[in-house]
Amino acid sequence: MKNVLVIYYSQSGQLEEIARNIAKPILNSEAINVTFHEIQLQKPFPFPWDKSSFFDAFPESFLQIPTALKPVPEEILNAKFDLILFHYQVWYLSPSIPVNSFLKSDDAKKILNNTPVVTISGSRNMWIMAQEKIKTLLKEANAQLVGNIALVDRVGNLISVITIVEWMFSGVKKKYLGILPLPGVSDKDIQESDKFGNVIVSALNEGKLEDLQPKLLAIDAVKISPYLVTVDKTANKIFNKWSNLIYKHQKNRKQLLKVFNVYLFLAIWLISPIVYILHLITYPFKLKTIKKETQYYQGV
Repeated sequence: MKNVLVIYYSQSGQLEEIARNIAKPILNSEAINVTFHEIQLQKPFPFPWDKSSFFDAFPESFLQIPTALKPVPEEILNAKFDLILFHYQVWYLSPSIPVNSFLKSDDAKKILNNTPVVTISGSRNMWIMAQEKIKTLLKEANAQLVGNIALVDRVGNLISVITIVEWMFSGVKKKYLGILPLPGVSDKDIQESDKFGNVIVSALNEGKLEDLQPKLLAIDAVKISPYLVTVDKTANKIFNKWSNLIYKHQKNRKQLLKVFNVYLFLAIWLISPIVYILHLITYPFKLKTIKKETQYYQGV
């Protein structure tokens, strides 16, 4: 029997749904035992979010400052797994606080040590730099990254901002104003995500996890938007300055977060369209760089 551990953290339920759909073919295999572990906080974040809590999570999210978690069950800590499916979401261009907290914990280092891992993200659209941070944390835990799957909201950037924010603040996944698309990863993509599970089962049974990522790419596990890569990299530099400023000046935290809120609004609705236009203009001159970056970010 092979042992697979499925790890996830989910507020809205979306990532848990993704985790369980991908795991379906694995659960159906008589030769594989599957264990699920939900990352849980000692002090959970609210869902739906209120505006104050949502922005207050920014500095610690981006700076990857951990918070206290509930302990991992002993039966998981004492087990040896042949593969771990690690699901995460992105908060402020970094892996979410619960996910960062887990990866930096002693429990995670024990579980992940010398173990193959497939990372699976569910995000609005920008996950590239968050995945780079995940890679660093996995390396520090001596884990072996063998695959990556990135599920995103396929709706355009600005429309998805509106729908996701409405979902986060209302707690209800619905068509905003009755006309905009549903927020988050589409139901179709979630339901069809079991195709990744089929590929994972085959690679695991054949003992060829080192060849897994090309097979995942063949069924659209990772799609790269050069424009979003540019935005992600640029925004990371800016968020680094903002997060450090706010975190180092706790006395003025509330005021600084209000200013950051205004900046973020302007960045999304004024700056990002300009960046997109500049990207279209310069695109023909960056084809070699884009090709190289795409190959890198699609890999592990």
